[in-house]
Amino acid sequence: MRIRLIRHGMTALGAERRYQGSLDTPLSDIGRKTLRTQDDAARVYHSPLLRASETAQLLFPGAEKIAVSDLREMDFGAFEGRGWWEMEQDADYRAWVDGGCLGQCPGGEDRATFSARVCAAFSQLVEQSRAQDAPELVIVAHGGTQMAVLERWGCPKRDYYRWQTPCGAGYELDARDWPARLAILREVCYTE
Repeated sequence: MRIRLIRHGMTALGAERRYQGSLDTPLSDIGRKTLRTQDDAARVYHSPLLRASETAQLLFPGAEKIAVSDLREMDFGAFEGRGWWEMEQDADYRAWVDGGCLGQCPGGEDRATFSARVCAAFSQLVEQSRAQDAPELVIVAHGGTQMAVLERWGCPKRDYYRWQTPCGAGYELDARDWPARLAILREVCYTE
């Protein structure tokens, strides 16, 4: 089975390099205009956050869309809507960064909890698709979603942040060796 794991299109907050996390931000005008319609999927699973659902609709207008709550981005709590440069002197932010961005964000999630949530939802979708003999699983979600899934199952092995892709891009994966690993077939990009 082939899996396409796609990051949502560009947003205004993303263009400004601000933490979006659980904020329900829409795609920017540029984000909408640069996505290239694919419409080659029968069903698309997506994060319920607006930027992911809009991307799924624009890329695959003819597909059935199914929102999966646990595919949403990490909740960055008090850091959301803010840029790193605005928080350089914030003690909570410094502690989080100095801890490798692994700890709990004030009012949000820690990376282990986030990754466990995302990986459980992803695993369930893979198992369900395999049980239905689906030839493909298409997921539109977030950069963090991609990084969590691929840090756990991606082959070759890479660090969490090395799996980051630009908006509107992602990976095509081979699930032949699931659940041991997901082989990377190629990077994909759905923007102009």
